Amino acid sequence: MLEQLFGSRARVLLLRLFLDYPEKAFYVRELARTLGVQLNSIRRELENLEIFGFLKVVPTAEKDGDGEMQKKYYVMNTDFILYPELRALFLKARLLIEKDLVKKLQEIGRIQFLALTGMFVGLTEWPTDIFIVGSANRRKIRSLIHRFEKELHQQINYTIMTKPEFKYRREITDRFIFNVLENKKIVIIDKIFSQDNP
Repeated sequence: MLEQLFGSRARVLLLRLFLDYPEKAFYVRELARTLGVQLNSIRRELENLEIFGFLKVVPTAEKDGDGEMQKKYYVMNTDFILYPELRALFLKARLLIEKDLVKKLQEIGRIQFLALTGMFVGLTEWPTDIFIVGSANRRKIRSLIHRFEKELHQQINYTIMTKPEFKYRREITDRFIFNVLENKKIVIIDKIFSQDNP
């Protein structure tokens, strides 16, 4: 949807990344690697976004084997006049995709607990983005998530556990389970804790 609106896949990927991480500075090769886009396309779009005022250039002096070398970093210009509108637009587009993903997940198997965490709630470098407890067709879930990764242009990490495995790991105070349950998340289905607390 956004690609049709903005006319370029590379531009949409860059906009989404900078809007998701407005304080972070990126350099060209890092962006090409992270987004899986050709270096020339990234350079062209960065130049356009800089001219447009969406991005700022932050030059930094970095030393290499020969002495000093300038490396250009790009960072989101949060003072850009359309920044709030663009952020809202990308958020709404993502919400539409998330809603569709959740609906499809609910149709697969008998899910007793489903939570969106990680990238869906702004937690970076998180071990999982979708946490599922229940009996579900893992092949179908993998295929479904792969399809949504293409729509979001982003890897989605997910975890599936059976209810006995979840209960056991919870009883032994498993760190992964503790982190998922105690941190920011959006609970979509809860047939486990609602049973524990009638």
